[in-house]
Amino acid sequence: MRAIFLPLSCLFCLLYICPIAACAQKGGAPVTVIAYYSGNVNQIDSYPVEKLTHIIYSFCHLKGNRLNVDNAGDTATIHKLVSMKKRNPALKVMLSLGGWGGCKPCSDVFATGQGRLDFASSVKEINNYFKTDGIDLDWEYPAIPGHPGHPYREEDRPNFTALVKALRDSLGENNEISFAAGGFPVFLEQAVEWDKLAPLIDRVNLMSYDLVNGFSTVTGHHTPLYSTSKQVESADQAVKYLAGIGFPLSKVVIGAAFYARTWEQVDGTNNGLYQSGKFKSFVPYSIFRSTITTEKGDRFFQDKEAGAAYAYNPKEKIFATYDDMNSVAAKTKYVKEKGLNGIMFWELTLDITSGGLLDKIYSTLHP
Repeated sequence: MRAIFLPLSCLFCLLYICPIAACAQKGGAPVTVIAYYSGNVNQIDSYPVEKLTHIIYSFCHLKGNRLNVDNAGDTATIHKLVSMKKRNPALKVMLSLGGWGGCKPCSDVFATGQGRLDFASSVKEINNYFKTDGIDLDWEYPAIPGHPGHPYREEDRPNFTALVKALRDSLGENNEISFAAGGFPVFLEQAVEWDKLAPLIDRVNLMSYDLVNGFSTVTGHHTPLYSTSKQVESADQAVKYLAGIGFPLSKVVIGAAFYARTWEQVDGTNNGLYQSGKFKSFVPYSIFRSTITTEKGDRFFQDKEAGAAYAYNPKEKIFATYDDMNSVAAKTKYVKEKGLNGIMFWELTLDITSGGLLDKIYSTLHP
C-alpha cells in the first residue's frame, strides 16, 4: 500500500494544489485564499482545504506578555490544522492573536519594548513547537476605540509598528506576518502607520465586513464590494484609500463574510435597505438557506451598484445583509483585476462543506 499511496498523493497535489498556484494576481504572484478558523479539532476534516492557501487559527490570546494557546482543545486543533498539510502541502497555517473582545491587554503590553520583545520571542517559540507558519495580529483596535472598555492610546500607532518590527526581527523572513485591519475610514486613517508597516508584513487582511454592525440602528450592506451614495464604506473604498497613500496592493487582501446580519422592526421602504431597525441576529451561511427562505416570505435582492446581496421579509419586517454566490464571485474577480494579494473570509465553519462559498471562490479563480 505504501508504494501505491505515494504516487496517488502526488497526483492529488497536482490536481488540487497546482491550480491555486497557477491562478495569479496581475503581477504574477499566486492569489491567496485565506480561511479564518474558529472550529474544533474535528470539523476541519469535512472542508476542502485543498482550495485554500492559508488557514488562520482564531484565536490565541495574551498571558502576561506572551502569546498563549488557551487550553488542550486549542492545542489539539492547531496540531490538526497543521496535519492538513498532508492533504495540501502548499498550505500555510497561521495563528491569530486577539479578535473582537480578545485583545484587552494589548495596548498596555505592547506599550513597552520589553512587552513587545517578550511577545515576539513567544511567537517564535510557539511557531517552532506547532510547526506553524506565522502570526496574524487581530487587535481591534490600536489607537482608536474598539471593543467597549478596552484601553487604547494615541501611542498605539507607533507601538504597533514597533511590535511588527520586533516580530520580523524574531521570526525572520521564513515566517509570515499579517494583520487584520478595519475596513472603515477611521481605522484606515488613524490606527496604523501604513508606510512603515509595508516592508515588514506579508499582507493586510481588510475586514471589509461588519461595516454595518450590531450596534447600528439603520440597515445597510455589511459587506459591500462598492460604495454607494447612501453608504461610503466598502471594500473598494478601503482599497482605493490604500492605493492613494502608496501602500502596495500586492499586499492587500479583502474580506468576505460567510454569515448574514439581520435587523427586525424594519419598514418596507426600499425593501428595508437603509431603514431604521433593531439588530436581531447573526446567521451562518450553513443555515442561511433554511432560515431565510421564500417559503417564509423572504424576498431576495441584488444591489448591483454595491455588489451586495440582501433580503427582506415584509410580513416579519426583517432585513438581512450578507455575501452570497454572486458577491463572493464579484469580490474574487475584483482581486484578480486589481492585482490584490487575495481574498479572506470569516470563517470556514460557517460555510457548508460542499457547494458553498469557498467552492464559489475556487471556481471563480479556476473557471
